[in-house]
Amino acid sequence: MKYQFELIVGVIIVLFISVFLYTASINPDAEYGGSDGVGSAVVSEMTGIPEDEIRPLIPQWAPPSGEIESGLFALQAAFGGIILGLGFGYLLGQRKIEQ
Repeated sequence: MKYQFELIVGVIIVLFISVFLYTASINPDAEYGGSDGVGSAVVSEMTGIPEDEIRPLIPQWAPPSGEIESGLFALQAAFGGIILGLGFGYLLGQRKIEQ
């Protein structure tokens, strides 16, 4: 097959979207939350320690302003885009070399 990789990626994307839509249709009023609250509740239940006394081993840093937080998020997105671009460029280059 000439486009085996593209076909596999397409199937994975369709499966991911279908699972997301299925889970969203089960309970449309559900809100997505982080795992921090669930994790601390489970630890509190297992150990008997109250939730407000459970602290992470490595404290989370909070940026001093919203602009810095947005800038860091944009920097992270740009870095991820560069990595993806390099990966896809490498694959495209390898395909052109084979031809």
